[in-house]
Amino acid sequence: MRRKTHKVGLLKINFMAKKVKTVLKLQLPAGKATPAPPVGTALGPHGVNIAQFVKEFNDRTAGGDMLTPVEMTIFEDRTFSFILKTPPAANLIMKALGLTKGSANPLTTKVGKITAKQITEIAEKKMSDLNANDMAAAEKIIRGTARSMGVEVVD
Repeated sequence: MRRKTHKVGLLKINFMAKKVKTVLKLQLPAGKATPAPPVGTALGPHGVNIAQFVKEFNDRTAGGDMLTPVEMTIFEDRTFSFILKTPPAANLIMKALGLTKGSANPLTTKVGKITAKQITEIAEKKMSDLNANDMAAAEKIIRGTARSMGVEVVD
């Protein structure tokens, strides 16, 4: 293993880097994760303490009502760390319009209209997780998601 050094203020901290076993990506309802599938079936084979993950996830997402993506890093010693991402753009669009689902055929059947202001708000929320260099590119990504759901973009 490689030794890493981090500077924290005036202190210098040395620690051994843990060896990564795997990285998992899950989407779970905020504050409502349970050890049942899909959490148990995803984490079980890696020997992770499922109850500990569920408790930490629910504590960090308490009060939320959206689907929350999680990027979880599992180490060789069966410890883990996880990063919470912003909800999927499609879910944010559906929440903004009060929809339950998108259109089955987005070319012919439109399910709602979204304004440029709403697109900008969603792009600002998602900016940290999008592959975009500026706000204009982020808005184009959100507009494309809306169109593919059968939502008409109104400028």
